[in-house]
Amino acid sequence: MKGDTQERYGSISRFFHWGMGLLIIWQLLKLFDRINDGEHWVGQTLVPWHISIGSLLLVLVVLRIIWAAKQKNNRPVQDPATALQVKLGHFLLYAGMVMMPITGALYMIGNGYGWTPFGIQLVAKGDEIPWMVSMGSLHSPIAWLLLVMIIGHIGIALLHHFVKKDGVLRRMI
Repeated sequence: MKGDTQERYGSISRFFHWGMGLLIIWQLLKLFDRINDGEHWVGQTLVPWHISIGSLLLVLVVLRIIWAAKQKNNRPVQDPATALQVKLGHFLLYAGMVMMPITGALYMIGNGYGWTPFGIQLVAKGDEIPWMVSMGSLHSPIAWLLLVMIIGHIGIALLHHFVKKDGVLRRMI
């Protein structure tokens, strides 16, 4: 089943969720590099892929938002308070997933490094662009906020599975 139903997320939604989840975890491993001033093997191994995976995630999150909008009528019926919390939580997660690659690209371009995902030069190296540097400087703080939101997302999913036992997690597996 490709599309979502009120009982279960379809294969496309599950692909976006778990595939992007793995790629985002990969990206967040870059924090090891930041914490250890570039001296950690994880950062040294993953840094060359950081821009490319971030660019891929931007494309995927746009496609995911389009797909989710088409599936909005296939969500389970919830009480208004719960529905509001779910919408707010997902809005914040999506906002973080959109803002991360955009601020990353702004940082790279603004600092004159250019933007070359997967070896394809999209923006050439050039002069510093101060407003892009300023906007790009939000990349790291947003990463920390996104990490907190992801931990909260996982925690709430586990709460639903083990405490409420309401099948929310099973819908996504």
